Amino acid sequence: MNLDTRVTADMYLSAGAETIYMVGISLFIGALIGIPLALMMVITRPGGLRPQPVVYQVVNVIVNILRSLPFVILMVAIVPFTRLITGTSIGTTAALVPLTIYIAPFVARLIEQSLLEVDAGIIEAADSMGATLWQTIRYFILPEAKPSIILALTTSTVGLISATAMAGYVGGGGVGDLALSYGYQQFDTVAMVVTVVILIVVVQGIQSLGNWLSRRARG
Repeated sequence: MNLDTRVTADMYLSAGAETIYMVGISLFIGALIGIPLALMMVITRPGGLRPQPVVYQVVNVIVNILRSLPFVILMVAIVPFTRLITGTSIGTTAALVPLTIYIAPFVARLIEQSLLEVDAGIIEAADSMGATLWQTIRYFILPEAKPSIILALTTSTVGLISATAMAGYVGGGGVGDLALSYGYQQFDTVAMVVTVVILIVVVQGIQSLGNWLSRRARG
């Protein structure tokens, strides 16, 4: 099969743009949901800044349930909800719904781990200076956890790229859809190989950028 007659450079560019759109929007919304959830779990957990066992258990269970679902199953299970939000269950915009629900608890758990890594002495110092709860979080915990948070978001981005590839199964668009439609269904080996190489390069680039930003944050 001739690559030029089946998959053109414009198609790769279009698929890449769709992947960036899905990853960017879902990561942004997922972070807006996941970071507050992480803070809530850190604050309300037993031994936390403001222990609230009931609140912690409810949030913890919800996060665990959503994280336990493979993306493909989650994507199919919430089709009615996706239709309710976007009016359709097919397409790039529709894929944002399951992608966001998939990544939000993932971000929450990773950020929670980053925040828990902060040395207890930092929190004790904040308390000794009379800092309020939010002052402790904003001026002590978050700055100290910043390098780890950057790595957590980097890992989340890489995970999302893998999820967008699976979104191709329901016509979600992006590089994954291109690989499925041409590389798999049309037996276009060249298209499949090119898609795999593109994904590897992108993931390596994102991971390297995340590592660099984390090192800079550590000073």
